[in-house]
Amino acid sequence: MATILRWLGHGTWHISTGKYNLVVDPFVDENPLSPVRADELECQFILITHGHYDHMADAERIACRTGATIISVYEICHWFERKGISAVHSMNIGGSYNFPFGRVKMVPAWHSSMLPDGSCGGQAAGFVLFLPEGNIYIAGDTGLFGDMKLIGDLNLEVAILPIGDNFTMGPEDALLAVKLLRPRRVVPMHTGTWPLIEQDPHQWAERVRKESATEVTVLRPGEMLTLGNR
Repeated sequence: MATILRWLGHGTWHISTGKYNLVVDPFVDENPLSPVRADELECQFILITHGHYDHMADAERIACRTGATIISVYEICHWFERKGISAVHSMNIGGSYNFPFGRVKMVPAWHSSMLPDGSCGGQAAGFVLFLPEGNIYIAGDTGLFGDMKLIGDLNLEVAILPIGDNFTMGPEDALLAVKLLRPRRVVPMHTGTWPLIEQDPHQWAERVRKESATEVTVLRPGEMLTLGNR
């Protein structure tokens, strides 16, 4: 068994674990870095960290085509229900739930969350996935916050962190986040999509290696990280 994480650019991930496929923050059709289109993605679950367009633009289309269950905060799930999508699972900060693929815990993120039509998207969030091959922290869009130390106490195999700056943590704060989270591995994301959030992930990786015991994997859009044995 293995868990395979494939970065699709920006904040979007395709995760295969056991017989299940997950898509996190689907933004592919208008994402200049994405190697795939929404019609190519197969999944049973869609996880959405917050309501901004660049993190959920393709969720409705994928959910309608695949029948996937959308997992997010109550406000976002209710928004999709009003659009006729009944396969939703609402959560909120601090809550956890056992899904067929593993347990999911919703954790805080410091970020705004307005839905595409201007309505309130509730509280932005991150996710911790408790999987047989290791626990994965998906930070979503967030600034640095001290309670990342508590998230780090969850024995993280992988932390997926934004480094783009301007809208999220930049490289300096993301380095501090690694020190608080103490994951065995870290993967940077939310950079390079547009000039405003352009960073050098390899330069950041070198600093992480020098200043922490965490292993860094820098992916290009379309590349994968595998946990466990195939």
